[in-house]
Amino acid sequence: MSEIEGVGDAVTGGLIARAVEPKAGEAHGHEPGNCLNCGAELTGPYCQQCGQQGHVHRTLGAFGHDLLHGVLHFEGKIWRTLPLLAWRPGELTRRYIAGERAKFVSPMALFLFSVFLMFAVFSWVEGPIGPVSATGPTAGQAQAARAQAEGRLHAMEADRAARAARGENVAVLDRQIAALRSTLQEVTIASTQTSGGVNMSLSARETGIAWLDHGIRKARENPSLLAYKLQSNAYKFSWVLIPISVPFLWLLFIWKRRYSLYDHVVFVTYSLCFLTLTLVVLALSQPLFHIGDEAILAVLVLQPLHMYRQLRGAYAVSWLGAAWRTLFLLAFALISSVIFLLLLLALGLLG
Repeated sequence: MSEIEGVGDAVTGGLIARAVEPKAGEAHGHEPGNCLNCGAELTGPYCQQCGQQGHVHRTLGAFGHDLLHGVLHFEGKIWRTLPLLAWRPGELTRRYIAGERAKFVSPMALFLFSVFLMFAVFSWVEGPIGPVSATGPTAGQAQAARAQAEGRLHAMEADRAARAARGENVAVLDRQIAALRSTLQEVTIASTQTSGGVNMSLSARETGIAWLDHGIRKARENPSLLAYKLQSNAYKFSWVLIPISVPFLWLLFIWKRRYSLYDHVVFVTYSLCFLTLTLVVLALSQPLFHIGDEAILAVLVLQPLHMYRQLRGAYAVSWLGAAWRTLFLLAFALISSVIFLLLLLALGLLG
């Protein structure tokens, strides 16, 4: 069912993005007659009074076309936006802020679509940061792992007893047995606490904060539910990363009054779009090229380079100004991510 849910997420993201995206550039030619919505005389493809299109589809096939159009088409603007986003992000940011809106997909529309697409792809394949799944090892798998470890321990203890009876040195074997016992203890604890690939080793100690203690107790009783809530809230509230990040960017240009908060919002949103689409590409590349640690390395290299180029183009700063701002921006991005994760955890415990 995760694959079907992933498709649904991608379609939903496209439709939501479509809803917030201006419909510039969608003319279907002159439509004579009167508007079917308000009755005003049509002088072009859209009604001058209410804005409805003069041409109205009335077939089932047209409905399917509208669905695909809403998810994938973006009036062709996506093909003008993505190359600039990848290679000249600063130019894209500056041109959009300057008023070139009909040529490009708006930052928020692209962000909504890319976030839903990312989580949809992660539900199909193992993403570069691990699979997004609310299911972990089954009780049977955990029991089998414990049984295997216990069998090895018994065999090593029997071997130690035999060697000791022959007067052989068993110091090395003792260390191996101690390490295996420690591993067996960890496996036993993890098998009762792990769900959804997340180790829910929550302390049983009370914090004294009533709502927090209540949430921790619920998480201990049903860790799989907490894992599901974290996953679900991650993409439902992904937009919160924008207001969290903007103040940090504003601090880097606090003395440059010609740049407004709107400039920073556009910058941050397009930057997050690049990050999510990069993760999508890397996730799709894993089953084809069997990449592993290279995916993480690619993110660590591409994102700072993208930030640097975007800063230079969007704010017209020197290479030195863009370089030191990139370093600070990377640190701020880490802080923003921690704040976001803490928010998700709080939502999971309170929900």
